[in-house]
This record gives sequence, C-alpha cells and structure tokens, in this order.
Amino acid sequence: MVLNIIKRNMTTAYQDITQLGALDLSRAIHTKQVSCREVMLATLAQVDRLNPQSNAIVSRVDSEILLNQADARDAQLARGESMGWLHGIPQAVKDLAHVQGLRTTLGSPLMKDFVASEDGLMAQRMKAAGAIVIGKTNTPEFGLGSHTFNEVFGATRNAWNPDKTAGGSSGGAGVALAQRMLSVADGSDFMGSLRNPAGWNHVFGMRPSQGRVPMWPVQDVFIAQLGTEGPMGRHMRDVAMLLSTQAGAHPCSPTSLSEDPAVFAGSLDSNPKGQRIGWLGDLQGYLPMEGGILEVCQSALNSFSGMGCTIDEAQLGMPPEQIWQAWLVWRQALMGPRIAPFLINPANRAHIKAEALWEYDQSLGLTGAQLMSASASRTRFYQSMLTLFEKFDVLAIPVAQVWPFDVSLRWPQNVAGQSMDTYHRWMEVVIYATLAGLPSISVPAGFGANGLPMGLALIGKPQGDWALLKLAHAYEMANLGMLAQRPPGV
Repeated sequence: MVLNIIKRNMTTAYQDITQLGALDLSRAIHTKQVSCREVMLATLAQVDRLNPQSNAIVSRVDSEILLNQADARDAQLARGESMGWLHGIPQAVKDLAHVQGLRTTLGSPLMKDFVASEDGLMAQRMKAAGAIVIGKTNTPEFGLGSHTFNEVFGATRNAWNPDKTAGGSSGGAGVALAQRMLSVADGSDFMGSLRNPAGWNHVFGMRPSQGRVPMWPVQDVFIAQLGTEGPMGRHMRDVAMLLSTQAGAHPCSPTSLSEDPAVFAGSLDSNPKGQRIGWLGDLQGYLPMEGGILEVCQSALNSFSGMGCTIDEAQLGMPPEQIWQAWLVWRQALMGPRIAPFLINPANRAHIKAEALWEYDQSLGLTGAQLMSASASRTRFYQSMLTLFEKFDVLAIPVAQVWPFDVSLRWPQNVAGQSMDTYHRWMEVVIYATLAGLPSISVPAGFGANGLPMGLALIGKPQGDWALLKLAHAYEMANLGMLAQRPPGV
C-alpha cells in the first residue's frame, strides 16, 4: 500500500506524503489516494519546516498561486485528464535554468532581478508532464565550484550536517531531495555538479551521455558540449523516469541524441551477474583523498561482488596530468565566454566572484592552436577509455576527494597534505566521465566515521545510459537498508 494517511492527523499525513518517491507519489495521485492539493500542502509544509536552515529552495512561488495550480490539476483528474506522470507533483528548477515568470539569478548579484520571459527546454518538458514549479534550487554563482553559496541567497547547507557544504552546483537540488522537500529533481553537471551533491547528501545523481539531454537556450550549441542537464532522485526508478522526460532530440540542439527517451521509462529489473567493474580508486595514488573515502567506496563495491559482478583494478590508459591540462584549456575556453558578457561594463568586475574572474582571465590568453591541441588530447583520452571498456563494462571511482567541508570555507586548499593549485583541483576526480562524454551515476556509498555521506560514481560505456541505470538500480535493491537512512529531523 502506497499511503495510509486518510485517518491520521494532518501533520503526520503530510510527512507520509513527503516520504514518497516521485513514481509512488504519481501513483497515489492518479489512483486518488491523495489529491494534488494535499501533495502541495504537504510539500509547502516541509519546505517551511526545513528550508529556513538548509536554504535549498529559493525564489519560492506564493502559496496561494501554487494551491490554485494544484486545484486545477485535481479538476483535470476529475474530468479523467492527466498531463503525465508528473501531474500535480511539485518541482523546483535549478537556478541556472529558465522558468517563465521566475528569477534566473545564476547566483549572481548582477542577475538578481532578471525574470525569465519563457521556459527553458527542460522546464518546458517537465511542465508538459504535469509538474508544478514551486521555485528554484540554489546554486553557486554561475554554477562554478562544488560548494553552493552566493551573494544573492547565501549558502545551502548539507542535509546531514548544517555546518557542512551541500556540494554543488546542484547543491540545492541534492539537499531538497534528501530533506524530502522534493520527490525528484533536475540539475546540471559540468564538473560533477549532479554527482558531487548527490554523493554528499545520500541521493542518486546522474550525468547522462553527452547529447542525451539537450539544453536550450544556450550561447553555443556546437562546441560547448561538456555541460549537461540531468536527473537526481532518492530512487533509481525516479531518476530514470525523469530522464525519460528530459531526454530526446530537439532541433535547437543539433548534437542531441535521437534515441527514443521512452526506453528510460521501462523496467529497470535486471541480473547484473557477470558484469565486469573496473575500480579506478585514487588512480594509483595520483589523486589525493581524505581518509576513509576509499574504504567507504570499496565497501560499496562489495555489494556488486555479492551480486555476481567481478571487480578488478583499472588504470587510465593516459597520464592523468595530461588529462588535467587538457581539461584546464577546455574549461577556460568554455567558461570565459560565459563570463564575458557580464564584463562589457568593467565596473561589474567588482560584483563577480574571484573564481569566475580567474576562468575569464585565463581564457583571454588561449589560442585556437591551444584549444585544438587540447581537443587532440581529449580525443586520445576518449580512445583510451574505449580500450578500457574492452575489458570492463563499468568503471567505478569515488565521487569526491574530500568529505563535505565547513560551509564557511570557499574551497579546500589542501587535500591529504597536498596543496591545491586551482579552486577546482580538489574536484579532479569527476572530470573523466565529463571529458569523454560518458554517462555516470553517483550512488550513495555509505557514511564515514564522521557521520557524513559519500558517493561512488559508476561510469558507463558511450551512450550506455540504460545499462548504467539498470546496474545502479540493482545496487539500490541490494542496499535498501543503508539507502533508507534519513538526515536528522527528516
């Protein structure tokens, strides 16, 4: 039975509703076990209770407007009409994406009053499936850095310890999921922005294959292919279902994949026995990692062994430092032009965070020859990954090199005794799936001695999203007890 709320007091009933995943909530709505109004009331009560401390959801829509929308959804169901699986389900969109009538601040004081005149493609698709947008989820300024803080809304705090960072840049989404303010969430990922906050908040986050989820509007649709939008959730069925809504080719995105996204709405049940998993670990000591991370992730790998998978050590077929140097060029070449429009007025420089200015300033010295050389390095790296996938079906690596750090810290400047030479060097572990355009899912790996969550990233073969989703689902089914743990107060 999905719900048992009708005869219970309203506070308890609301808490029951917010514990449901998105598909279970959809089923309860469509079978009239609960109304869209009740779902909205429960969601807003949860936001009112928890968001003042965590600061995950921003630019919240007025409650009366939202309840009117919920009533309209109930009226549709009364007429036998459903917009789709998200019918009446509250959703908050990451504050890098447009939602008509809501602010898109990008976490920047220069954008704090900008109101979108139309929906972005992802919001369009989620609304078409019936979602009701209740606000935005917080993100770092321009989405830079895996620590969600900005001068517009402040910092988002970790769901498990409010003194720690939520990660980022989809930090607001990760916390909103963990604290049951949302049943499923969207996000985006350039340098681990779907995977890192998922790992640090004990939920699932998927970076789809390059081109799987088209983005619009964007400045460039031909070269800027390292960032992508994607799904997050507490259950893999919800992650896959949201991907089925987000994915699908679009004429505005000429490199988007044409595979029918309906495949992701199918059954995830499978037998993973015999799958070969390559453990990358810390890349033979190359990546500095804080104590306990490797042990927690290796413990999670034992679940795959228990399911009949084989686990072997794996090595990248290219020196990691060469990969990093190619990454730096690509990152600066793509980020610099995103910051450039804000610097047409030189006075704006005083209102842009140092990390964004660094990306912009570094990009000014890049040449076309340097970008082509970095692209050639990226090509060699991709070919080396193809060779690696001749031996393995999936690669595994920790989703982060550090535990969630103090929320007052901008970024870790030292990891395991090694000084970090850039504001994002401590996130180097996430670049491999991004640079190769591969699908990757962060699954909750467990908790350290500090009580904080960590994630394990699974990396799939080129365009192997479906196989990766099924493997992550099998992992979920084998670890239901660990995954059922909730943050304090939730």
